[in-house]
Amino acid sequence: MNTITSTPAADMRTTLGEADLRLLTDRIEAAQRSARAIRKLTDDFPGMTLGDGYAVQLALLQRWLDEGSRQVGWKAGLTSKAKMDQMGVRVPSIGFLLADMEQAEDSVVSTEELVHPRVECELAFVTKAPLAGRDCSRDEVLAATDHVVPALEIIDSRFAGFKFDLQSVAADNGSAARFVRGARALRPEALALDTLDVLLEKNGATVAAGNSAAVMGHTADAVALLVRVLAELGRELPAGSFVMSGAITEAIAIEPGDRVCARFQQLGSVSVRFG
Repeated sequence: MNTITSTPAADMRTTLGEADLRLLTDRIEAAQRSARAIRKLTDDFPGMTLGDGYAVQLALLQRWLDEGSRQVGWKAGLTSKAKMDQMGVRVPSIGFLLADMEQAEDSVVSTEELVHPRVECELAFVTKAPLAGRDCSRDEVLAATDHVVPALEIIDSRFAGFKFDLQSVAADNGSAARFVRGARALRPEALALDTLDVLLEKNGATVAAGNSAAVMGHTADAVALLVRVLAELGRELPAGSFVMSGAITEAIAIEPGDRVCARFQQLGSVSVRFG
């Protein structure tokens, strides 16, 4: 079982100057807008820290907000052993979610707008009260949660070969691209959040199966970790936030014409198509 229980023991200092941070933000923004792969950032800035990566992410968020985008929440990433093994990292990450990243259920996602599209099945928490602090706990998350829904996340690393390190993926907003929320919502107390089974299907065939215990033993712990990382960045999680707790199974690569459906114990299904 994954035993991550606290804020990542990583270098959250910012060491890059404003000009370099602006350059890296420009580079990430261009890669996302044009759907093209770039070198991972540490190839050119080998000394950059995780704190530098998040500084780029937050600068990118501010650009989108200044252009009229609306933030709806955050996502935790790399919170399961399967995802850590798949990507060769050992520390989770976080990223922001914007309203225009959301796709309606069973709608079509254009693969032409993405570089390396992959799909993950997750549990998403919708909060009714704010959460903050470097000691945020599972119990606090559960008390602040209004409901939980099934969700799919379409991730899209913009780095060549889908190869990256933690500093680069933090700058690239945790590979966030699109997300889909399912229709069925249940109170957290009505769910066994640490033992929910899920099947991930592609074109009608099961391609992955997992249990929510894979996400830090309890998915609310992943949300608590996200809150603690936000505290390291001087931020809080507002009430009304949509929070994705991380992939339960490995990410599945997709192609145009694919339809992906996740079937969750207690929570029903959620699906999306690709064109």
